[in-house]
Formats: sequence, C-alpha cells, structure tokens
Amino acid sequence: LFYYLDCLKMNLGVRVKTVRWHRCDRNVATPRDYYFALAHAVRDHLVGRWIRTQQHYYEKDPKRIYYLSLEFYMGRTLQNTMVNLGLQNACDEAIYQLGLDLEELEEIEEDAGLGNGGLGRLAACFLDSMATLGLAAYGYGIRYEFGIFNQKIVDGWQVEEADDWLRYGNPWEKARPEYMLPVHFYGRVDHTPEGVKWIDTQVVLAMPYDTPVPGYKNNTVNTMRLWSAKAPNDFNLQEFNVGDYIEAVLDRNLAENISRVLYPNDNFFEGKELRLKQEYFVVAATLQDIIRRFKSSKFGCRDPVRTCFETFPDKVAIQLNDTHPALAIPELMRILVDVEKVDWDKAWEITKRTCAYTNHTVLPEALERWPVSMFEKLLPRHLDIIYALNQRHLDHVAALYPGDIDRLRRMSVIEEGDCKRINMAHLCVIGSHAVNGVARIHSDIVKNSVFKDFRDLEPEKFQNKTNGITPRRWLLLCNPGLADVIAEKIGEGFITDLSQLKKLLNFVNNETFIRDVAKVKQENKLKFSAYLEEQYKVKINPSSMFDVQVKRIHEYKRQLLNCLHAITLYNRIRSDPSKSFVPRTIMIGGKAAPGYHMAKMIIKLITSIGEVVNSDPYVGDRLKVIFLENYRVSLAEKAIPAADLSQQISTAGTEASGTGNMKFMLNGALTIGTMDGANVEMAEEAGEENLFIFGMRVEDVEALDRRGYNAQEYYDRLPELRQAIDQISSGFFSPRDPGCFRDIVNMLMYHDRFKVFADYEAYIKCQGQVDQLFVDPREWTKKVIRNIACSGKFSSDRTITEYAREIWGVEPSATQMPPPNLPRE
Repeated sequence: LFYYLDCLKMNLGVRVKTVRWHRCDRNVATPRDYYFALAHAVRDHLVGRWIRTQQHYYEKDPKRIYYLSLEFYMGRTLQNTMVNLGLQNACDEAIYQLGLDLEELEEIEEDAGLGNGGLGRLAACFLDSMATLGLAAYGYGIRYEFGIFNQKIVDGWQVEEADDWLRYGNPWEKARPEYMLPVHFYGRVDHTPEGVKWIDTQVVLAMPYDTPVPGYKNNTVNTMRLWSAKAPNDFNLQEFNVGDYIEAVLDRNLAENISRVLYPNDNFFEGKELRLKQEYFVVAATLQDIIRRFKSSKFGCRDPVRTCFETFPDKVAIQLNDTHPALAIPELMRILVDVEKVDWDKAWEITKRTCAYTNHTVLPEALERWPVSMFEKLLPRHLDIIYALNQRHLDHVAALYPGDIDRLRRMSVIEEGDCKRINMAHLCVIGSHAVNGVARIHSDIVKNSVFKDFRDLEPEKFQNKTNGITPRRWLLLCNPGLADVIAEKIGEGFITDLSQLKKLLNFVNNETFIRDVAKVKQENKLKFSAYLEEQYKVKINPSSMFDVQVKRIHEYKRQLLNCLHAITLYNRIRSDPSKSFVPRTIMIGGKAAPGYHMAKMIIKLITSIGEVVNSDPYVGDRLKVIFLENYRVSLAEKAIPAADLSQQISTAGTEASGTGNMKFMLNGALTIGTMDGANVEMAEEAGEENLFIFGMRVEDVEALDRRGYNAQEYYDRLPELRQAIDQISSGFFSPRDPGCFRDIVNMLMYHDRFKVFADYEAYIKCQGQVDQLFVDPREWTKKVIRNIACSGKFSSDRTITEYAREIWGVEPSATQMPPPNLPRE
C-alpha cells in the first residue's frame, strides 16, 4: 500500500513541479494533476508485465492472432487496469490517504470513443478476453484524433461537437516512431520482366501508438497498436522545388487527415474517398508489421533471409471485423506475389488460410460497395488483383454450374451497372477460410439468404460465433455491489468462468439473497438518480421502474415503438388520473449519425414527448421520459446497473446480435424484446418465461412482406395507436411547430421498412405484463436472479474460446505468466 502511495507522491511531485515551472500562477495541484499522477503510478505496474509478455511471445513463437478493426470503442482505461491488475483496493486506500476521492479522479479521464457502437465495443471486449485467455493477440486499428462526436441536446435537437479526447494527452499510449512504416496511394502499375511494380505513388507514413491490454490477474499484457498518419518530410516538396514552400508544408494536413476523425456512421455505408484511404491505411501498415514480426521471430523460417511463407498461416491468423479491413486480402496477395515473389496460386492458398471474416449486418444499406473508378485512381494495383481473383472465382463457379449466368452475376465480386462497384463482402467470403455471423439467428440468415450461393459452394466455411461481453468491465467494474453479493454465495471463479453463475439457481428462493440483490439494485438506482439530477437537473422517482433503451438511434432499432408506448401510457394516465399506475421512468439514449435525418427527428420526438409529459401536473412522478444525452461507454457503466427493464425491440431479422442486451441481463434487468439477434439465445438460456418476449418472428415478418405491410390497417383498427399518431401529427408534442414531425408520421404510415405498427399491439400488451410483475418485488427479483444465473453463455471469454479453437486453430491457456518481480524460467 505504501509503495503505491510513494509512487503516487513521486509521480505527483514530478507532475506538480512541471506545472509550476510552466504556469507560475498555479501553486496547487488540480484534480487532473492527481488523475495523471495516479494513471502513471498504475501504468508503471503494467510495463514490467507488458515487456515480459512480449518477450515470452518472441521466445516461444506461438501462432499470433491479429484482430483488424476500424473501430475500438475502449471507454476509460484507469479503473479497468486497476481491476485487471488487482490494484483497486490499494489505490483506493492510497488516494484516500491523500484526502482525495478515487471516483472523482476516474471521472476526469476522457472516454477513448474510437467506435460507433456494437462493432467497436465488441472489439474492445474481445481484446480483454484474448489477454485473459493468454492468447498472443494484437488489436490493430486507427488512432483517430477525434473519436465519436460528443452529443449536445439543444432545444431538443442533437448537435454534434468534436471529441478532442487527446487534448490533455493520453497516459495509456506509447508512441513507437522506430516502427513507423510507409503506406502508398495513387500511382500506376508497371508490368516489367522482373514482375509487376506499383510506381509513382504518394507516400504517407503510419506512426504506431501502443496501448497495453491487461488480462485479468494473469500477468499477461497484450498490445493494441493504433496507427496515426504522418506526412513524410519531403511531402509535396519533392517534385519541383520552385512552388510555394509554405503552401507545401500546409499541404501536409492532406496526408495527416487520414487519421483525423472516425466516420460516425453505424450500419450505413458512405462511399467517401477518405474512408477508403483509412481502410487501406490501417491494412497496409498492419500487414507490413505482421510480416516483419513473422520474419524476425526467433523460431521463424530457417533460411537466413526468411523468404519462406509456407508456414505463414500456421503462425498468423487475421480476423476481419466486418468488411472495413477487407483490403487485407488483396494487400496480402500484392505483398506475396509482387514483393516476395510467391507463385499466385500458392499466395492465394496462404491468404485464404490466414484470413477469416466476421459479418455484422444484413441491412443492404450497410454493405460496402466501392466504385471501381475510385479504386482505379487510389489503388490501381489492388484493382488488378481483385479483377484477377474474381476471374478465377467465376471460372470455378462456371465450371460447377455451366450456363447459370444469373448465378455468376450474383456471386461476382464486381457488380456491373451504371457505376461498376466492388462488393467487399463477396471479396471477404472468397478470400477467407471461415465466415461467421454473430448470433445463431443472424448466422442462419447469412448462410441461407445473404451468402446462400457461397454456402452452396463451400458449406464448411460458414460458422456461428455468438457475441459476448467482458464480465470484468460489465460486472466487476460497473457493478461491484452485485459482484460482491454473487461472490459471497459462489466464490470468485465466475469472473473468469461466467458459466459458474449457474450455481445461483440454487439461491432463487433464498430470502437473504433475494433481499441482497434487490438492495444492490435500489442502491444503483439511487446513485444514478443523483447523477441525473446533478448532470441534467431532472428529478426522478427512484422507486419507479427504470425502463431503459440505450443504443444508436436507428429506424430498425425501433425507438419509435418505445415512443408510442410512452404516449399510450401518458394518454391512459390523463384519461383516468385517479387510477393507480405503476410509476415508470423511461430513459432513451443514443447518438444519431449526423447525416441521418430520420434518426435526428426521432431524438427530437423523444425530447418533445419528455417536455410535455414531464411538466404535466396530472402525471406527477408516475411517468417521466428522459433522453440520456451523449450516451457512451462511461455512461453505460452507470445506466446499465441501475436499469430494471431492458428494451431490445428491433424488427425480427434486423439486429445481428446486440450486446447491450447481454449487459443488462448480467446486471439484473429484465428484458422486453423481440425474437431477434442474441435475444433468441437469451430466452433459450433463461427460459422464455423469464423474459418478456413479444411480436413477430422472422417467419412472420417474411409472411407479412409477401402479403404486403399496410400500416393503415393497424391505424384504423387500434384506437390507442391512432390517438398517439394523431397527437404526433397534429403538433400536440410540438405546439410551436405543428408540422415538425410530419416526416416521421409519413414514414410510419407509408414507407416503414421496419413495421412498427405491426408489433404495437403485442408490445403494449407485453408492457402490461411487465407492470403486473413489477408490483410484486419478490417475484420480480426471483426472475432477475434466474436471468443473472443464465447469462454465463454471453461472456466474451466463451466467444473468444470458440474463435480460437474453431477458426484460429489455437488453444486458450489458463497458465499465469510469472509476475515481473519473479525471475523468468
């Protein structure tokens, strides 16, 4: 303990002296100074383990796993590091002795918001699990200078603000300029007697920044390496030395813009050249790094220059997180064929055995289809390679299905038409040895619908890997009260083996356990209520049901269905104010892509409903509608442990998996949801009777599509639905601008792809069942305990174990690395 305290004081001493040196007007250390001092003290405990882990990999030369993702939604690092290193109590005590509050210091840290939502947060959970399972794994991505925008609500509308998360520096990263690498763009292809050359290119440098990723109490520390774009010193000066020198230096920004900002789209493809540059930038830098490490590893190939790539797939696994890093496939081919002079067929075999692809969505608007013309200009050699790969692929299909021209068209990587496009998903499928969806229902849709033709060709390629979440961040860190209550009953083994939660089924009827679980939930609700009151100046009733839907705002996630329920509840209270109602606080949070008009309108509708409902004296504290501003990882860590009800209400067949659903389940909320994504498996694990399942199944949606969905029928038949729509339409919720929501009403009535009205009746009825159970706290808590007990499957440790064994061909290891203070074997 005193060692940590000294460490802290020592770090602080250095920090405060520096501060005084630069700013003579400041004689007192600020809270931020203390945060940095603590962060550096904790970081010191990582470094020895980090170095030793990397040394161990170099000597033992295991197969290495490379997780390529354009997004890593990490959140904050300090508390997670303390939890995984087992330092939390010691730090808490040291900070307390300095007269400070640890929680206050933790709040100073910026979220690393380098992701949009599920896909980026999944990557972060996977890094935690890979380190905890002792895999030699690396996360590779982009060090965006600006992450996902900060959301401000102004007059009910979303306003975006740049997320300058690096403003005060990042104590968790280490720049590695010695590993800086060149990345080429533009240029032309030259066919020479010595082979194909890509020449006259523009060069951008990729500067790596490494962040340590600690496993849970196993002394393993892996690396997340994020690339930052830097202009070479001769950028725009080399061609002619006459032009404007100042202008040339200013033009360095053009190169460095590559890593400037995260594209804020979730489940939507926007074909911008800068985005394609980002995708190639991360892939080109990463593959050079992978090959350098393969060649220089102690037990690499035997020949002195290590040009033998036969063993490459035995030493390297590359996992593509969606199609965003799909260029890894043609880039690996380019390096093998053009640079390393490997025979084409051999290179293709190596590439396929190395790469695997995870599909994250079946929404057509999300699929990446890049214009050939853009490739021609930016990546001419890769276009040639893709054409050649596609030709061989189509020759193979034509041989198996002679005369089936339509099949060739459907399966081609190149889509013909007014604008020829490259279908990146098809490129991923033909260039990978494994393709997986992220929940069973999604993988079935991928196999039987989206990639059916490819499944017919290579059925063994298609797998399922149901997503998971790390129990370290999503239970231990965010809900220590619940973790303690569980550990009291079943020990601490569940932290690294979440299936042990099954043991809690023995305590479903245990009165003390029921009381303890309910008490923790009430404490979390009180704490979150206080936070909301401080942040948003809203007073909420902590004994009301906390009904929470937090996720990106998107039509398919159906926040509008939630809105219709809120309006219906409001109308019921208004029509009979003396009747007894179960009090509810409906909280909806999430960001809308800046260019997604309908999503922004949905936010405005939610805030407008809140304005009317929350100020109505007839309603009182029986109903509140709150929009949770700037939803992000650190806010999720506060909201999820406080929730009673989790809303997972997407149209069946649209949500690939969802992971928020799992976080709520683990933290003692009950789920109201459709049979979509991982909800299906949650219902299977806990029993359908322990969730509130409603609405159409995938087959029902398909049948309705065949029949033709007619919103008017539901509007005419359901009086409460009609009343709600009429209120939105007439300006009841927007008196100053009565036509404000005409676009929403028009969409719901005439072109709603996600069939909100079709599930309205079942949803309202199901919410009635939620109310009935909530007034019986004992029965409610028993269901909560059953849910927690059955959530073990949804650990990312289980997911990663499946990837390791069934895709990467490696075995997770439970053995601990020796700590840095012990001699190595």
